[in-house]
Amino acid sequence: MADGGGAMDRDVFESIRYLAACQDCGAELECTGVQALVGGRLRWDVESTCSVCGFALAVCGGDLPSDRREQLLTEHGAATLQILDPSGKSVTIMRVLRAELGIDLPGAKAVLHRLLNGSYSGTRAEMELLARKLRASSIDAAAVRP
Repeated sequence: MADGGGAMDRDVFESIRYLAACQDCGAELECTGVQALVGGRLRWDVESTCSVCGFALAVCGGDLPSDRREQLLTEHGAATLQILDPSGKSVTIMRVLRAELGIDLPGAKAVLHRLLNGSYSGTRAEMELLARKLRASSIDAAAVRP
């Protein structure tokens, strides 16, 4: 499945809309947020323009807030990370998980168990990033939606 940078390595985007208060006048404004996997990195971008006072805001490259992550999961559904042939590769998988998720060995074992039983999920961009890291370590992995 590792293809050396072809179709599997395209940028991944998912967006949501939500309401917030204008920082200038306090009116309600519609914001558009996008979680993206671009160039091997996750990013969270938000833009909005107030229809009352014209205040415009663009914040790029930030961390995805937990409430917006939940909204992405609700609106788009969770993606699941699948290991297509895990036989004999647990150590390599756990090494990638530890490096990418910043977790200890017991945490990596717990995530590995969830991966193998098909219950490890997240946003599409999060799962695709992990799948790419695993593929770079010769693990046949894919981010899928049911």
